[in-house]
Amino acid sequence: MGHPGLIRCGWARDELEIAYHDTEWGVPCHDDRELFERLMLEGFQAGLSWSSILRKRESFARAFDGWDAHRIASYGPDDVARLLSDPGIVRNRLKVNAAIRNAATFLALQREYATFDRYIWSFTAGRPLDTAAPHALDEIPASRPEAAQMSAALKRAGMSFVGPTICYAFMQSVGMVNDHTASCFRRALVAASQDSMR
Repeated sequence: MGHPGLIRCGWARDELEIAYHDTEWGVPCHDDRELFERLMLEGFQAGLSWSSILRKRESFARAFDGWDAHRIASYGPDDVARLLSDPGIVRNRLKVNAAIRNAATFLALQREYATFDRYIWSFTAGRPLDTAAPHALDEIPASRPEAAQMSAALKRAGMSFVGPTICYAFMQSVGMVNDHTASCFRRALVAASQDSMR
């Protein structure tokens, strides 16, 4: 279960959450495919627990062709039917259809800005936000102004399931902000990885 005896953020409780917390959450991500996957998974998580999404993560990747946006954007009715009958993912028609539309928007933004990475990181001026370390989970906000701006821009571009709370969870995930708690052993490690971008 990761590094035994170490203090972690209180939300990392089971094996999958601990692995995600200890290796991914908060680390700056600049790979377009990974950024797309993380944003889509945050959208599928809406109304559900993050642990349920982590349990289904491999099945999501298989069902959505490794999060290949080109392939997803070309999905038709047969693909929607296939996805809605797949017990390994979240079978929500609105979310499935949103992921397909979002893939097309992702590709359009990628073409316009050369990379989706360049576009999405522009909401924090290309570097992680400098924020105070929370001492408890209830000190971590549900959103920030940068997430609201990102949400509004993504919606204008044509995406859905990208509200401010979803966008902020995405920002936390991909290292645009370091919301590891002050006592968490990952706080300093993530801060070091973010410092190289400042």
